Amino acid sequence: MQKRNYELEMQEILSGKKPELLLHVCCAPCSSACLERLAGKAEIKLYFYNPNILPEEEYFHRLNELKRFVQEFPESSGIEIIEGEYEPEKFLSFAKELADEPERGKRCQKCIALRLEKTAEQAEKLQAEYFATTLTVSPHKDCAYINETGFQIAENHQIHWLPSDFKKKNGYQRSIILSKEYHLYRQNFCGCPFSKKTP
Repeated sequence: MQKRNYELEMQEILSGKKPELLLHVCCAPCSSACLERLAGKAEIKLYFYNPNILPEEEYFHRLNELKRFVQEFPESSGIEIIEGEYEPEKFLSFAKELADEPERGKRCQKCIALRLEKTAEQAEKLQAEYFATTLTVSPHKDCAYINETGFQIAENHQIHWLPSDFKKKNGYQRSIILSKEYHLYRQNFCGCPFSKKTP
């Protein structure tokens, strides 16, 4: 079975008029290359909803770095950041039992589904046409799972999923370059405390 080209699908959708897009973001470094890719192709709002990031100090450090980056990055001029509720208890309610799962395992999948569901709900409230996530820029995340989950969630909402594979076209490498250029805090774990145990 041929793999879907999510990058091409995204470009085809964005080749027409600029749709309103709510983009779930996890941190400034991942956001950087994604915003650069999307600039001028969509009317973007950013949604920071990440109950998996612990401890609280780490969560607010990443949020504040995102705010600083959006202020300084020309491609994100005027883009609004919507702060979701910080709800670590929702993440921990299932993550503790899946503490030994590897990256891309069941814990990671449930975490991604939680964040995408919340993003879809917020996008629906805002009457945005599409929702998406920066998570596909990471080579450590399962791009196919993220996209197929996004499509499934969209079916239950008055909203469309914007497919993506932001690591394509050297997206991940570009995020590293931009992180250095803007002196961004670049964390060495996804935010989930259990991921620190994963080699």
